[in-house]
Amino acid sequence: MRTRTKFVLLIIIACALSIIIYESIENVQPVKTSEDILIHQENLEKEFKTTEENTIDNPKIVVNPYEISPLTALIMFETKDLTAPTVKVVGKDEQTTYEKIFTPNKKHILPIYGLYPDKNNEVIITLNGKDYTFHIQTEPLPDNFALPTDVTAEKEELDNELYFVTPSSIGYTAAYDINGDVRWYLTENMIWDVQRLQNGNIMLSSNRLINPPYYTTGLVEMDLLGKIYYEYVLPGGYHHDVFELENGNLLVASDDFESGTVEDYVVEIERDTGNIIKKIDLKDILPMDQGGNQMATDYDWFHNNSVWYDRATNSITLSGRHKDAVVNIDYNSLEINWIIGSPDGWGKKYQKYFLTPTNDDLEWQWAQHAAMILPNGDVFIFDNGNNRAKTKEDSIDASDNYSRGVIYRINKVDHTITQVWQYGKERGSEYYSPYISDVDYLDENHYLIHSGGTNTVDGKPGNEPAGLENADSLSAYTTEVKDDEVIFELKLPTNLYRAEKMGLYANNVFKLGVGKRLGSMGETEKDGTTNSVLFARKMDQEYKKHDIQITKETDRLVVTGTFKKGDKVEVILDSIFDKKAYQLRVSKHPYTAMCVDVFNEEEKKNGITITKYINSENIHGKKYIYIKINGKIYNTNQYVIF
Repeated sequence: MRTRTKFVLLIIIACALSIIIYESIENVQPVKTSEDILIHQENLEKEFKTTEENTIDNPKIVVNPYEISPLTALIMFETKDLTAPTVKVVGKDEQTTYEKIFTPNKKHILPIYGLYPDKNNEVIITLNGKDYTFHIQTEPLPDNFALPTDVTAEKEELDNELYFVTPSSIGYTAAYDINGDVRWYLTENMIWDVQRLQNGNIMLSSNRLINPPYYTTGLVEMDLLGKIYYEYVLPGGYHHDVFELENGNLLVASDDFESGTVEDYVVEIERDTGNIIKKIDLKDILPMDQGGNQMATDYDWFHNNSVWYDRATNSITLSGRHKDAVVNIDYNSLEINWIIGSPDGWGKKYQKYFLTPTNDDLEWQWAQHAAMILPNGDVFIFDNGNNRAKTKEDSIDASDNYSRGVIYRINKVDHTITQVWQYGKERGSEYYSPYISDVDYLDENHYLIHSGGTNTVDGKPGNEPAGLENADSLSAYTTEVKDDEVIFELKLPTNLYRAEKMGLYANNVFKLGVGKRLGSMGETEKDGTTNSVLFARKMDQEYKKHDIQITKETDRLVVTGTFKKGDKVEVILDSIFDKKAYQLRVSKHPYTAMCVDVFNEEEKKNGITITKYINSENIHGKKYIYIKINGKIYNTNQYVIF
């Protein structure tokens, strides 16, 4: 009995000492918190209130109201009666002037899109038959903004829609008019595909990484003002492409990081909740070790870069860059319907899914992007053309290669395929994009082809993504083809992931209110050792050389530092009765397709910058933060509270 009592007393004493130690830590500060973008936008909206004094003669005007879309504004005023104002943003000509008729209201909050940079823009509001003219001054473009080096425009064939592009390297998510003028852009890194949703808003990636080199935490639904209505986060993050289903749900190219592979996972997100209601693991459908091209690795064996749902056939079409294969699967059963591409390197079991060409001039696509199903059932693909062979021995040199938009027609009865249209081959290596790029259907015989990743190395056409081979020049071509004639082309001195042609004003309705974050990034795996931290070191010069920065976001802890390969680093979150340890991995996976390098950190004197993201799920209360570097534990004198 006495032994038991002594044991209990020892436990009590140990706990008491631990409490005293923790509570007596000197100079311990809360970790720096970055302002959540949704909260920031909520605070900005508090300034949007109008009074009876804000009439059409004295409106309230806010330029760049959400601070991420500089070429937009809000004009706010009140009227005694229900009125339907018309907004005209005056351009250089009729085709670059944009108008919008708004619904009748008494309190008017009018979004203004399409302002020119560094200009005192003219905006005309028509109210009850009377014109009111306002001038809105905008800031100049950033110094590193990509401006066109060449613009071709057959204006009599064009409308007033703009060309929206997302960056792969230096540049901004932006929109250019038919004169090549910038009329909209974002200052945040919201990338991948930009597309208009059924409700008129647009969808882009979030501006936060979940895993290097380019996997973002999820997606945002926003308007062109930059107001975010919804942010969707998910455990495997988001990359490359998303498709909005008819019911509003989202098919998302994602990852399952715990599986040890990437870019081979698709999920369906329930729109109203952010919950994942369907998971498609391509490792369960396709062989990892068959049909791979020269870029395939065990880690990135498929490299899915597009997701397309076809209602007519209830199927999903995916684009495996590292298989040179476009794969169509049944939405319900997930069984393979057909595969477009060379059957070389695929086993006997899968040969039945490949299609037999009917024309001698049919060419397979290689390392393709942006596969889509057209209204008539044809398949439209951007054929990057990498090597035009599976093996190095049969490869075509980049100087002799080409990229193209190509349309195939499938006969499902006799299992054949016919090449029915192409554009780009005739332009040769000038138009050769070894990565990224896009195609889009505008109307019958009317297409958008975007060769977004052309580059040169030592003055010769490059055969790799620009971020992997230190290219000396970059170009992106956005080409509109109608009835086999080029009616528009925009050439920019950078690499751009995708391009979409869209109008500025859609049928969306601007609404004030707090944006919602839906879904979950899940719990971060604990994979470190749980050493005692009671005798942790002070931060010395050895520690400081790593330039470690720790920041708390609303839903996670972000730890960034500079390390060399071989360094063993852990983040330890410690409290009295709970300790969690997480590895910060310095070694990198080999990437053979650096689709986006806008997030990349430059290599520094002391190594490369590495970031660890620790999600808040299942982390509760106050945690003291320690960093373990090559066996030495350092006290950061910081804590975090979730």
